[in-house]
Amino acid sequence: MITARELALHVLQSLETGKQRSDQVLHRTLQHSALNRIDRALSTGLVNGVLRYRFQLDFIISRFYHHDLVKAAPVLKNILRLGVYQILFLNKVPDWAAVNECVKLARKYKGERMSKLVNGVLRKITPESVTLDEWLKDKKPEEQLAVKYSHPQWLVERWIGAYGREKSEAILIYNNQFPFFGFRINRLKTSSARLFYDEAIKATMHEECGIENFFLSKDFSTFEPALTDGRLTVQNPAQGLACLLLNPAIGSNVLDLCAAPGGKATFMAELMENSGHITAVDRYEQKLAKIDGHAKALGITIIETVAEDARSFAPEIPPQAILLDAPCTGTGVLGRRAELRWKLNPDTLGELQILQAELLDHAAELLDEGGILVYATCSIEPEENSLQIEAFLQRHPDFIADPVGGRVPEQFRNGKESNGAILTLPGEYPGFDGGFCQRMRKI
Repeated sequence: MITARELALHVLQSLETGKQRSDQVLHRTLQHSALNRIDRALSTGLVNGVLRYRFQLDFIISRFYHHDLVKAAPVLKNILRLGVYQILFLNKVPDWAAVNECVKLARKYKGERMSKLVNGVLRKITPESVTLDEWLKDKKPEEQLAVKYSHPQWLVERWIGAYGREKSEAILIYNNQFPFFGFRINRLKTSSARLFYDEAIKATMHEECGIENFFLSKDFSTFEPALTDGRLTVQNPAQGLACLLLNPAIGSNVLDLCAAPGGKATFMAELMENSGHITAVDRYEQKLAKIDGHAKALGITIIETVAEDARSFAPEIPPQAILLDAPCTGTGVLGRRAELRWKLNPDTLGELQILQAELLDHAAELLDEGGILVYATCSIEPEENSLQIEAFLQRHPDFIADPVGGRVPEQFRNGKESNGAILTLPGEYPGFDGGFCQRMRKI
């Protein structure tokens, strides 16, 4: 039978290529395993830990591995990463157990010679033999932060340039913490008072986040019944800010471009009290089917899903409001998607900027006169956010930045009501992901 460590290795190997998400691959792999609850938790912890700390792990391994680690087979690198992560980060796992299990994996997948190499490397690595601060003291500040918090150096350099060292370090720290689950209370089915009247939920540790009908918790299982019957939705409150900024009117006609996975569409429907019409556009029918199913569970009837390219979709009637949740680098959610930090590169950023501009220009053509356009990303890169909006407004003199709507809590306005923009940085507000949204009016 497959062990917890071998399952973790399989998941890490699956993520070496392609654009698969770690949570989806892990969930799918666990579903087909016979591991018990404790081993499932170990596999999950190993996958997420290695993905988060990969750069630091490789830096440490390279001090003890007397060959070029870059040229090593991916399976060998992942076995060594699994071993070092257990030795340095998992106090409940004895070092000898971590070493022995990784040696077994190396023997199975790379043969006896490689198993001896793994044994030799891992037995040299202990909390006492790893002196990270000493090794880094002569490195540049951005390289120190990149290794210490295990992020690509090019990203660290960008963030220091945009936000300074203190804020950048806060972002890096947040991205390596276990993220909170964000929950949205479905106002069509219940209220905060009624939901927390439930004794099981009332006893659960949760935190208010400053946005009505949203809360945060480290627990998930207690809320599953409420998620199943549509009283709750999983959504980080940072994602809800774009909908509050749009502030769609009850009975209005709203267009949601790039709508999947549908969290913003369903929140807008709740804000509109399920009165009006929302057209949710996305390219992939299977994703739209999930939006339909979720809307049904929430008791929402005003969402119509359409499988089309958001750059060419043309509604019969000009919408009064458009939410464009544009594809982006996702640098605001790296704490939730640990593998994403290793898949990004500057070329990806440039390609996405072009796509975002195309989507914005098309949305501008579709919107009714006097209508509201909100552009949103889960990125914290200025090129995808404020600079993208600056360029858009220069191309479209018939649009102006519009003040923040009345539904946005005061703490998120940051004294910038005049420009209609909200930026949240990871770690800036406890439990909030990073993201950006901008409100504009067509004049």
